[in-house]
Amino acid sequence: MSFPKNFLWGGAIAANQAEGAYNVAGKGLSVADVLPVGADRFERVSLAVESGQYYPSHTAIDFYHTYKADLKILAGLGMKCFRTSIAWSRIFPNGDESEPNEEGLKFYDALFDEMHRYGMEPIVTISHFETPLYLVKKYGGWKSRSLINFYVKYCEVIFRRYQNKVKYWLTFNEINHAHTLPLLAAGIYLDRDAPGNLQAIYQASHHMLVASAKAVLLGHKINRAFKIGCMLSLSPIYAASCRPADIFSAYELRRRSLFYSDIQLQGEYPAYFSRIAKEHNISIQMDRDDQTILQQGVCDYLGFSYYRSSLHEQGMKILGNTGGLLGKRNPYLKESKWGWPIDPLGLRYVCNELTDRYHKPLFIVENGLGMTDEIAADGKIHDRERMEYLKAHVASMADALADGCELMGYTWWGPIDIVSAGTGEMKKRYGFVYVDKDNAGNGSGRRLKKDSFSYYQQIIASNGKEIEIKNDTE
Repeated sequence: MSFPKNFLWGGAIAANQAEGAYNVAGKGLSVADVLPVGADRFERVSLAVESGQYYPSHTAIDFYHTYKADLKILAGLGMKCFRTSIAWSRIFPNGDESEPNEEGLKFYDALFDEMHRYGMEPIVTISHFETPLYLVKKYGGWKSRSLINFYVKYCEVIFRRYQNKVKYWLTFNEINHAHTLPLLAAGIYLDRDAPGNLQAIYQASHHMLVASAKAVLLGHKINRAFKIGCMLSLSPIYAASCRPADIFSAYELRRRSLFYSDIQLQGEYPAYFSRIAKEHNISIQMDRDDQTILQQGVCDYLGFSYYRSSLHEQGMKILGNTGGLLGKRNPYLKESKWGWPIDPLGLRYVCNELTDRYHKPLFIVENGLGMTDEIAADGKIHDRERMEYLKAHVASMADALADGCELMGYTWWGPIDIVSAGTGEMKKRYGFVYVDKDNAGNGSGRRLKKDSFSYYQQIIASNGKEIEIKNDTE
C-alpha cells in the first residue's frame, strides 16, 4: 500500500443536498428545488414549488447554518480536502442578472475560510445539478446557447472572488448524465421518449462542453495555479456474455459517456460521433470558433464518480440513475440494499481504462455506500458493512497506483449524511456522521459519529497503509 505524500483524502457533498436555506439571503430557485421526495421524483417534477409538497433541498441538513459545527466534526477525520459545490442561484438568483448577489458570495467566503482553518483544501464544483430554474423556464436550459455566456459570467465572478481560496475546480458534475438525468445534468425539461430528445441532449451537451472549455481558458488566465477538471459518472459497463454482439454493444454504450471526456480532455469531437449523428439524425449547431475553443480549453484532470458497475446485453433499454447506468443483475457481485452491485475491482479497472485513454491525472471525487443506518441499543451506529466497502475500494486504489495510474485524491461521497440526489431520501445514508432527520424532514438534526468515522480517520492518518478493521473501532 503506497499512496503519494500529497494524496488528497477527503469527503464530498453538494450544495443542493446539504445546505438547505433554499430562499435565504437572496437565493433563487434551482432545478433541485422543485424535486419532491421519492423514487419517482423525476416523473413527478414540475417547474414550480407547489403548495403542500415536501421538497428535500429546501431544508436538507441545514449545512448553510451548521457548516461551522459540521466542519469542526469532520476535521476530526483529518481530511486533506473537502468537495462541495457553489449554488449558482445563490450567486445569480435567476442566472441572467447583470450583478451577483453579494450575500451569496459572502457565504462561500466564510465557508472556504472555515475549510482552510482546518487544513482542508476546497474542491469546488461550479455546477452540480443546480442550474437556476429561471434559466430553464425562460431559455430552455442548456438547449439555449445563451447559457454559455451566463455560465462564463458566473465563473468569472467566482474565479476572481475566490482565486486565493480555491485551487481545484470541476466545471460540471457528471456531465454525461445529460442522457439519463437531463433536468439535473443539463437543465433541460424533456418528456420521456419524446421525438427529438437525443437531438436536444446533444445540442445542450455541446453548449455545456463549450462553456466548460471557456471556463478553463478564463480560469487559467485569472490564476495560472488553478487546476480545472471535468467530472463524469464513469462506472464500468461489462458485456453480459462473451457473445460478440453483447461485447460491442457494451463498448458502444461506454462511448456514450466517454464522448464527454474525449472532448474535454482531447479537445475535439471523436470520430465515432459522426456515425452516431448520422444514425440518429443529430445535427449540432456550432459557432465558428467552437472547435478552436474546445481544442484550447481542455481540462487539467479528470474527476469521476464510482459507485458500481453495470452489466449490458445488446438490445436492452438503456436506463440510469445517479449511480450510473442500470443493467442486468451480475451473479458474481453482492448488492447494496438499493440494488447497486458492489464491485471494488471495477474501480481499478476504470482507473486503468482512463489512464490508458487520456494519460491525465485522475481524481475519484465520489465513491460510497448508501445504507439504512440504525442507532443500536448502546447508542452507537455499527456500520461495519460501510467499512468493508471502504476498505475494498481503498485497496483497489492502491492497486491502481501500482499499475501506474496517477491518482490525485479520493473524496468519499457524503462524509456526513445528506439528502439523496436520486430519491430525495435521508434514509439512504452514506455518512461517517449520522444526521437525525427522516425522509419527511422531521428530526432533531443531531449529529452522531458512526463506527466508520474512526476507521476513515485511521486510513487518512496512515495515508492508506492501515486498512484493517479493528474490532474496537468506534
